[in-house]
Amino acid sequence: MHEPTTILQPMARPDPKICSEQKLFARLHGRAHQSLSTGDVRFEIGAQVQFDTYFNVFNIGKWTTHCGLKDIGLQLSGEGTIELTVCIVYANQSPMRLIDEIITLEPSNRLQIQVPLEGRTPHKGVLYFEFRGVSKGVLSDANWYTTQQPLRSPKLALSVTTFRREEAVRTTVNRFKEFVKTSRFGDQMHLFVVDNGKSANIPVSEKVTPIENENYGGAGGFTRGLIEGMERGFTHCLFMDDDASTLMDAVDRTWIFLAYATEPKTAVAGAMITTSHIWAIWENGAEFDGVCRPLHGGTDLREPEQLFRMEHASTPRQSDKFYGGWWFFAFPLEHVEHLPFPFFVRGDDVSFSLVHDFNITTLPGVVSFQESFTEKDSPLTWYLDLRSHLAHHLSLPNVDDGQNGLAVIALWFWARTFLTCHYETMEAINIAIEDVMRGPEYFADNADMAQRRADIGKLQKKERWIPCAVPRERRYRKLNPDLWVTRWFMKLTLNGLLLPGFQYIGDHIVLPTSKRWRIRDHWGVASITYHDASEHKAYTVTHNKRRAIGVSLKTLKLIWTLRKRYPKLKKKWAEEYDRLTDRPYWDQTLGLSKSSEGP
Repeated sequence: MHEPTTILQPMARPDPKICSEQKLFARLHGRAHQSLSTGDVRFEIGAQVQFDTYFNVFNIGKWTTHCGLKDIGLQLSGEGTIELTVCIVYANQSPMRLIDEIITLEPSNRLQIQVPLEGRTPHKGVLYFEFRGVSKGVLSDANWYTTQQPLRSPKLALSVTTFRREEAVRTTVNRFKEFVKTSRFGDQMHLFVVDNGKSANIPVSEKVTPIENENYGGAGGFTRGLIEGMERGFTHCLFMDDDASTLMDAVDRTWIFLAYATEPKTAVAGAMITTSHIWAIWENGAEFDGVCRPLHGGTDLREPEQLFRMEHASTPRQSDKFYGGWWFFAFPLEHVEHLPFPFFVRGDDVSFSLVHDFNITTLPGVVSFQESFTEKDSPLTWYLDLRSHLAHHLSLPNVDDGQNGLAVIALWFWARTFLTCHYETMEAINIAIEDVMRGPEYFADNADMAQRRADIGKLQKKERWIPCAVPRERRYRKLNPDLWVTRWFMKLTLNGLLLPGFQYIGDHIVLPTSKRWRIRDHWGVASITYHDASEHKAYTVTHNKRRAIGVSLKTLKLIWTLRKRYPKLKKKWAEEYDRLTDRPYWDQTLGLSKSSEGP
C-alpha cells in the first residue's frame, strides 16, 4: 500500500496568452511535439525531451533549505515506453544521474518513482528529468511529489489593485475564477480587487470581492487589500498586478511552498520577465544596496547553464536588503508589523520588504510578465523613484549610508538625466529632493499625489511619447563612443557642456527605449530620438546649455542643503515612519473604522 503523497510541483504547460516560449517548458529533440492546447508531449521512437527548463526544474535546494524536505519522487502519466533519466545539478558541475531506467507508461496507471537522495547534498542541488522515446507515445502529466506532510494549510488572500484598467482587471478576475475551479487549494483562496478608479464594475462572487477605494496609488490599494485579509482571518496575502500576467500555476506553487515552510516568516517573491524578451529575466528578486539592484537580470532562460546558475545563487537565505516586487509577493499576515508607507507608487514594495524580517525566496516558474520599466519611465516615475530612495535611507536603519551616501544617491540620479539631456526629468528630481526635505508629514498630507502629478505633468513638453514615424537608426557616429579617447574627452567636457557650439558638433542619434539610460551610447550626442518597442511612438531631447546649467545649479544647491539637514531629517523620518505605517493612520486615510491597534 502506497503512503499518502502530496504533489509539490505539477508539470507546467505553455499558455499562448501568457508565454508560449517552448524552451522555457520543455526542450524537444527529434520527432517530439508539445500541444499548446493540452500541454501533452507526443513523441516518436528516438525523440528526446528534456525538462531542464525554467518552468519545470525542481529546485530541491530551496525545498530542503526552506522547507526541510527529505524525500521526493516523480509521478508520470501517459502511454508508451521511455528511457527515463532523473538528474541532480550542483553549482559548476555536470548533471549527475540519479535514475536511468526504461519504463512503460500505461493510460490507466500513474507511475510513481522515488528519487534516491542518500549520500547526496540536496540542499545544494536542482533536479530535472528527461526521457528518450523507446516507442511511440505521449506524456500527459509529470509531477514532483513527496510523502512528507505539510506543516500548515495557508488561507491565502490575493489582493489586486487597479486604477481605470477595466479590461485588464476583468480578464484577471475571469482567469482566477477559472483557475480556482480546478486548483487543489482553491477552497483556501479568495481574490480581493481594490478598485482605486471605482470603474471596474467587478461583480461580487463566492471567490471574488470587489472593493471601491479612494486613489492612494498602489500603496493605498494594497494596504486596503492587506487589511481586508487580516480582518477576514486569512493567514497569508499575495499582492499581484491587475493584469496578473503570470501562469496561474504559480499561485499553487506558492501556496504549497508556504504550507511546507519551516520558518513561519517565509515569503515568496515572483520574478519578472519583460514582454519584449519573454525568454530573459529582468529580475529574480532585487537588493536595495544604496539603490535598487535587480538580481540575475539578463539570464537567458533558454540556456540550462544560465538557469542553473541563477537557481543555485538564489537558493540560500537572502540578505536583509533583499526585496520582492509587488507584481507577485506572498507573505504571512501574522508577521506584518508595519503597513505600507504612503509612497503612492514606486518604493512601497522596497520599504515593506526591508522593514520586515521576512525570509524571502524565489521559485522557478513563479514569474510575472510585464512591460519593460524603461518603457514606463517619465519625469513622474523619476520623481517617485528618487524620493523613495531618499526616504528609505532616512527612515530605515539597515540601509542608512549617512549624509554623504544620501548625497551620492541624488547625484547619481542627476548625472544620468543630465548626460542624456532629460532636463524635464532633472526638474522633477529637484522637486523630489524638495519634498523629501519637507518631511514624512508631506507624504501623509499628499498621499493621493494629485497636486504633484499635476505639477510634474505640466513639466512634460518634450519628454512625452507622441505617435509619429520613427526615423531610421543612424549607424555612423562622428564622435564614436566605442573609442576610449572619445569617452574621456566627453567626460572632461561634461558631454559637450563646456564646448561652444556643441549642438552643431555633436551627433544626432536614434535609440530604442531599452538603451535610454545606457550612458555609453550618449557620449558625444547633441540630440536623441527615442522610440518605443512598437516603433509607433517617439520623443526627442536636445542639448541645451542654458537649461542644463540652470537646472543643474539648482540640483547641486538642493543636494548640499539635503546633506546639511541630514541629522534633523534622519531623526524626523525615523520618528514618523512608525506612525505612517500603523493602522490608525491608514484607517483614517482610507475612511475605515478607527482602530487603536497596530497591524
